[in-house]
Amino acid sequence: MSATSSDDQEMPLVAHLTELRNRILRCVIAVLIIFAGLFYFAQDIYALVAAPLRAYLPEGATMIATGVASPFLTPFKLTLVVALFLSMPVILQQIWGFIAPGLYQHEKRIAIPLLISSIFLFYGGMAFAYFVVFPIMFGFFASVTPEGVAMMTDIGQYLDFVLTLFFAFGVAFEIPVATFLLIWVGIVDVATLRKSRPYVVVGCFVVGMVLTPPDVFSQTLLAVPMWLLFESGLLFGSLVRKRSEHEVEPDDKPPAPLP
Repeated sequence: MSATSSDDQEMPLVAHLTELRNRILRCVIAVLIIFAGLFYFAQDIYALVAAPLRAYLPEGATMIATGVASPFLTPFKLTLVVALFLSMPVILQQIWGFIAPGLYQHEKRIAIPLLISSIFLFYGGMAFAYFVVFPIMFGFFASVTPEGVAMMTDIGQYLDFVLTLFFAFGVAFEIPVATFLLIWVGIVDVATLRKSRPYVVVGCFVVGMVLTPPDVFSQTLLAVPMWLLFESGLLFGSLVRKRSEHEVEPDDKPPAPLP
């Protein structure tokens, strides 16, 4: 019996593990297919990602490759990461297909918008980093370069740096989903989160200080959106909480239990 079956019969543990394996394989296949389609454009993809830094390099300066295999491995690594990011809808769809049979109908109606919004929020965080944070940050770094020092960044180090920021901003933009889930599940209530707002603001700046370079601009550009996203999650969580205090609708079917 498939895990997507609508009846309430129990599924053997082996069947659950088999389906989990199949869904993981589908995720891997999706990543490999996208990677195969993008690999030809690996150099162009790296040039696009490096554009915010190259725009602020001094005239005549270029990026450098200090490793023997870096000119090949760095674009290869970036293309693989891009393929992983682009396959997120497929990966989340497979996760949803695996856990959906264990949810009530009213839980499914909440979970689907959360999955969709989490995808767009993650992509939004990456876009915010690329179009807003990178130009300001690299412009600042270029302006404080000491006289007599050539600003020539290694392509491998640059990739590790920007991937860390992409991931940090992508995860940070998931705060509304996390806040909503905390309220919806009942781990914390809206009043408690509102009272904790000053600590949240301080925490946002601490996270911005840890995850971004040591300049006030990039730290603020991460901390302020995190706080605003927390407020939006608090707003939507309070609205849903008022509408339904863990009420189970009459047409809800209980999830199929594991043996």
